[in-house]
Amino acid sequence: MPEIPAVSRRLLLGGALATGVAAAGAGAAHAAPAAGAGAGASVPVRTPPRRPGQRSMIDVPFDAHETVRVGLIGLGNRGSGMAEGWAAVPGCRVTAVCDIRANRATSVANRLVALGKPRPAEYGGSEDAYAQMLKRDDIDLVYIATPWEFHHRQGKAALEAGKHAIVELPVATELDELWDLVDTSERTRRHLMLSENCSYGRNELAMLKMAHDGLFGDVTNGHGGYLHDLRDLLFSDTYYTDAWRRLWHTRSTASFYPMHGLAPIAAAMDINRGDRMTVLRATATEPKGLADYRERFIDRSHPSWKETYINGDLVTCLIDTAKGRVIRAEHDVSSPRPYSRINSLAGSRGIFEDYAGTSATGGRIYVEPDHSGHSWRDFDSYRKEFDHWLWKKIGDDAANNGGHGGMDYVLQWRTVQLMRAGLVPDIDVYDSASWCAPVPLSVKSLAAGGRPVDIPDFTRGSWVNLRMGLDSRESAMPPVA
Repeated sequence: MPEIPAVSRRLLLGGALATGVAAAGAGAAHAAPAAGAGAGASVPVRTPPRRPGQRSMIDVPFDAHETVRVGLIGLGNRGSGMAEGWAAVPGCRVTAVCDIRANRATSVANRLVALGKPRPAEYGGSEDAYAQMLKRDDIDLVYIATPWEFHHRQGKAALEAGKHAIVELPVATELDELWDLVDTSERTRRHLMLSENCSYGRNELAMLKMAHDGLFGDVTNGHGGYLHDLRDLLFSDTYYTDAWRRLWHTRSTASFYPMHGLAPIAAAMDINRGDRMTVLRATATEPKGLADYRERFIDRSHPSWKETYINGDLVTCLIDTAKGRVIRAEHDVSSPRPYSRINSLAGSRGIFEDYAGTSATGGRIYVEPDHSGHSWRDFDSYRKEFDHWLWKKIGDDAANNGGHGGMDYVLQWRTVQLMRAGLVPDIDVYDSASWCAPVPLSVKSLAAGGRPVDIPDFTRGSWVNLRMGLDSRESAMPPVA
């Protein structure tokens, strides 16, 4: 009997399912129990009903904009670094910049003028300066790059001011805040997106295309994370203003920042687009790294010596999906190690692992029937074959205009293009909430001794519908008048 090849998701989406109306999860009600479901009752998490007057934002396109006018909130390392990228995108203009430290707004404005761009309006000097900026009628999109504790408040304020919002990771740190952003987006009819640049990484998008073209067979598991030795930056007196990021390690035991690794795996698994994350369990190692680094390298007069670090060095979240897949998401910024987002995906016919190969791409692969003999192969030829259209189209521009290997600019270019062309966002508020939910859910699981915790369905049932996301069809940037 001939072998039946895996059905390409691209072919499925080429038909009626491309509208997002048909349900790809017709068998979802009969899906296998989530892996590990017998490990004890999970901690329930309530899914609130949709309030009257709210409607889903799934598959809602942007209104087309001739020019996308962007306001920036938060001009520290990340925000100031992204300012020039926004200004470089065709058809995008930075119209206003804001930071509680007014001199930062002036500095960014000066840099943009030096590049030949129009001078943006400047706001700063007070905690509510951003609220004054949001009153402007020449802002279509608000980019938020402040410390984590301000993301929910400022993202919600942007939506309520009639602006779309793109928010750095995480969009919020509490479950009720995540639900509030979902509800506010639905009520205001404005999009809120996680500024997940790693989802636009070249390897990540190639991995996504390979998975959706059936190269790995039936995808069964994935592994992603954020493993980044930040110890020197965490103890720097200038890098993180007022040591905001280090102080989070004194407040809670949580997976603070797993999204960079989780989001690409979730996209490859069609999370919220035919599958969904259902249960999370978390483990944490002892908090040793920051205290050890302080002991060896930080003078006793430094204010950090008044701090007690409670967050585990390595926090691991094991996540089950409705279709029986398993995702392992890790976070560690306190240990000595080379950088890695792990970025691994496996299925019935093969596996891809990033940050592990010897090739220029950093990836390695093993898929049947191409390979045999239990030996890894370089990823180079596969990335070339499955290169996402965005990288083919603007890869050179990305290298010249954006950080993190160009993926920052790909994110910015694509966001502006979606808004100018009136298209549906690749990353919506439901993806944003789901990818950030492990932050508060890991707290709940760890507090319960590692018990599984239910993951809420932020789509309120619409996850069963297969629809486009980061696996977009090629489209053009509208010409600039």
